[in-house]
Amino acid sequence: MTHAMERYFVPEPSKYPIFGSIALLLFASGAVMWLNRVGPGQWVFFLGIAVLVYMLFGWFGQVIRESESGKYGAKVDRSFRWSMGWFIFSEVMFFSAFFGALFYARVLTVPSLASGANEALIWPGFTPAWPTDGPYLVDPFTPMGAWGIPALNTLILLTSGGTLTWAHYGLLKGNRTQLKLGLLLTILLGATFLGFQIYEYIHAYGELNLRLDTGIYGSTFFMLTGFHGLHVTIGAIMLTVTLGRVLAGHFRPDHHFAFEATAWYWHFVDVVWLMLFVVVYWL
Repeated sequence: MTHAMERYFVPEPSKYPIFGSIALLLFASGAVMWLNRVGPGQWVFFLGIAVLVYMLFGWFGQVIRESESGKYGAKVDRSFRWSMGWFIFSEVMFFSAFFGALFYARVLTVPSLASGANEALIWPGFTPAWPTDGPYLVDPFTPMGAWGIPALNTLILLTSGGTLTWAHYGLLKGNRTQLKLGLLLTILLGATFLGFQIYEYIHAYGELNLRLDTGIYGSTFFMLTGFHGLHVTIGAIMLTVTLGRVLAGHFRPDHHFAFEATAWYWHFVDVVWLMLFVVVYWL
């Protein structure tokens, strides 16, 4: 066992990377064709999704089988941790770009338009205040308030972080019942968050006249909250897979990095939402 823990496992050549490349090609080209109403764009898009799902099930299934068979040692575990850390860092940079766009528009661009040198660029009735919708909208819109569904969703996500931590403590103590219940509660809270966000979008479009094309406010609002909702969806899928593995008897107190990786991702999503709530909804 000591020897197995010291060596580095080298997997056999895999077919799944090429399937991932094909999936991304079909996904991207199908999306472009679909948006431009060219040929069978939507079918190419969904074919890419299907190939991607096949790749994910096959590749992750292979990794899970190798892990459960005891082929991974301390060095492989360390490489997994570094890989997940860099992945989350890339997600930090992803959201930083959108937060940066919001900062640039709100703090720099809108006030600068009120200066005398930019009078020719603005429209009648312009005020250098946030939010601004631009000169081309006929119907005014209502900004999304913070105290309502956004505040409730903040409480839901914070609670989900607590239930996930509670599940982690159950795993470390060998309490499988606590582990299962904590994971199930976290998944349900994530699904509730997404349900409220869908309702919020329907309310924004139907009653507030707040849309993706509602000037810079609408575009930054939906890009930030929409991509965050996508990440919550991905996190909920990861949690569901983790719960399935727990029910199958996987994970031990001393061997459960897949659980930890999912927890890292979920806590990252929580932190991003807190920033969104303050910057997008509250201020």
